Amino acid sequence: MAAFFMAVKGVSKPHIIIMKRILALCVLAAMAVCAVAQTVTSVITCPAEDASTAMRISWAADGLGTKVLLRRAGADWSKAKAITPETEFRCTTFDSVYSITADRQDVYEMPRIIKCGATLSGLKPATRYEYQIASADGTPASEQYSFVTAGAKPWTCCIISDFHAYNPLMGRKEAAMSMIDKVKAYRPFDWVLHLGDVVAWGGSWSFWVTLYQHQHFCNYMWAGLNGNHDNMSRAYKKQTNDYFRQANYLPRNGYEGEEGVCYHFRYGEVMFVMLNSESMRTDEGLAAAQQWVEKVVTEARQSKNAPRYVVVCEHYQWFFGTDGKTSQYSRWSELFDRLGVDLALAGNNHIYVRTNALYGGKETDGSRGTVYVQTPSSDDERGQAMKDLAHNQDIIKHRWTEGAKTVGAMSMTVDSQRMILTLLDRTGATIDKVVVLAKQ
Repeated sequence: MAAFFMAVKGVSKPHIIIMKRILALCVLAAMAVCAVAQTVTSVITCPAEDASTAMRISWAADGLGTKVLLRRAGADWSKAKAITPETEFRCTTFDSVYSITADRQDVYEMPRIIKCGATLSGLKPATRYEYQIASADGTPASEQYSFVTAGAKPWTCCIISDFHAYNPLMGRKEAAMSMIDKVKAYRPFDWVLHLGDVVAWGGSWSFWVTLYQHQHFCNYMWAGLNGNHDNMSRAYKKQTNDYFRQANYLPRNGYEGEEGVCYHFRYGEVMFVMLNSESMRTDEGLAAAQQWVEKVVTEARQSKNAPRYVVVCEHYQWFFGTDGKTSQYSRWSELFDRLGVDLALAGNNHIYVRTNALYGGKETDGSRGTVYVQTPSSDDERGQAMKDLAHNQDIIKHRWTEGAKTVGAMSMTVDSQRMILTLLDRTGATIDKVVVLAKQ
């Protein structure tokens, strides 16, 4: 600053002093503005394509310039690495969407957010990391978040779906989060897999913000599916997979139109293939999804680092739990047989249904075939009752529901020999268990 004033000709010394003071005040004012932490919401940890060495972080801010501060768990924050987002843009997906407030006032939401996504790469396997979102000047602007990279043997995840988070009825979210606590008490887990319908209306940005504020979204990586509720706005005024895409930052390795919605990732020895049921309502949509699944699974099976297990997930149920009638099972079983899919997971029907390993429509000894499982609801409000099992009595091995007020979730533990899936009720009691054997 002194050099600047020395270069000014024809200005008296008192005037220079005044100008220096004015400039200093301007600099201080600018620094004060920069020091104000930006508002950050809806932070969530998503898997990268290989969750052993990378993660993808999603958040929204009220301005440009936010970044991720990353450290290994327990390290000094002064040594945290700053990662700038690779995507940072004014997101209009949720603008002027018809919604409702927590006190039941009709509203058109206008969130005005800068949507951000960053990939944390070069991570060490089987390691816990911690991070915060910071303002442009490095001021922390969020809570502290953490995740565990893949690589532990064995590892465990929590599987849950259909809690339809809805701000006027917070009990839905509380029931599901309490159920996650029960799964954790049964066996501590490394991450959470959801099978769709986590919010009542995907177009309501405030629902995502409120949901992601819960501590379970601070402590775990979440991988999930686009459910029909996540795909819709209030009164079905608009349906689009953009709601789910922009509420997360999932791998962009899906097929055309489904990037960041349909995706695949590796967690340890398991390849997860995630589908969007809403894009498969037509024969053409189903064909596109199946061609993609066949391509990515075949390439993975033929790679040098071939997965030991392949798990395919979609939101819509394999069977109707009320009476056992066939649903999506008939559309996928032939391809799953051909590809050697080990486990097929779904939700939506709100009734738990499970088979043993099936191949060619018949039960096997587990050395070949696919185990089909669909989760119950977990919001204590939108479940349904069962009727007598009138269909598929030879292949459906277990059904479970608590009726309209159902709360349940699953624990899945994986090692090199088997995957063990355990269904728990709201008390943490074991309801059902199935073993998926590793194929030779």
